[in-house]
Amino acid sequence: MEVEYTIRRVRKTPFEELSFTNNCTLGPLNKPVATVKPGEVIEVETWDCFANVVKPTQPLKEVLERGVPLHDNPVTGPIHVEGAEAGDALVIEIIDISIPDMGVTTVVPGFGGLEGWLQASPPLTKFSKIRDGKVVYTLNDGREIEIPVKPFIGTIGLSPSSEAISTITPGKHGGNMDVPDICPGNRLYLPVAVKGALLGLGDVHAVQGDGEICGTAIEIPSVVTMKIDLIKNKRIDWPRIESPNEIMTVCSARPLEDAVRLAFLELIKWLEDAYGFERYDAYMFLSVAAKARLAQIVDPLFTVVAKVPKTLLPRALTRW
Repeated sequence: MEVEYTIRRVRKTPFEELSFTNNCTLGPLNKPVATVKPGEVIEVETWDCFANVVKPTQPLKEVLERGVPLHDNPVTGPIHVEGAEAGDALVIEIIDISIPDMGVTTVVPGFGGLEGWLQASPPLTKFSKIRDGKVVYTLNDGREIEIPVKPFIGTIGLSPSSEAISTITPGKHGGNMDVPDICPGNRLYLPVAVKGALLGLGDVHAVQGDGEICGTAIEIPSVVTMKIDLIKNKRIDWPRIESPNEIMTVCSARPLEDAVRLAFLELIKWLEDAYGFERYDAYMFLSVAAKARLAQIVDPLFTVVAKVPKTLLPRALTRW
């Protein structure tokens, strides 16, 4: 993809300098590591969700037994966006996500969608090779299953307005949404709550199943190339995604049905604002034409994506 700006790299924090405050939360008091202008293209280096502590020579069981420090879901950032203010919408166009030759999946005791349903989960680690655009998942008996890669950003968000939020938790600010649609070729829209937006991202996945049922996917470090832009004076309540073919709303809540309701309500608002639908017309239309994706059911809040194909929509009245 051609770009008009010099691409510069925002480097991840060295492991010995990782901190819970700046790297494992998204918050208004976190000190920016870089400043970008709207329209700028940047490369952002990211750790995997374990800060690369879990590795072939040091599986999760050994990490836990030895008490090796874990920085769960560290993000690179925050990145200050010039001109961003509360009430704006930040636009993140994802251009490229690099993929290494190996990724890791774990079972973490006390964590996961079936914790307690499969008895007490032991600490397990499985490394998968990545080659020729496929993850090679090797069963315990040696058989191999090849899964096409579909890289995406698992955790990406802005600072909330007042209190810091752990990078483990999704919400209106974005955060640990684990939505596979936050991928190259798509645009993510996030509501700005503080001056500078204070963007952070990490937890990239080479591929993930809907629900991320065991709590991890194919976790990888990465370099994410993206273009940052800004829509002034455009207030949105929850993250939105636009692909070449669909519009999507992303909401997180517990219980799960509340996340579903919120996602569809936000999609109704989008159809009202941008496409001129009357509210109950949009309600019935989505009941006929929409689809929903269960992104994850393992984080403190569950995440659901509601989406509708652009081919079914009339011409937009505004950008929104």
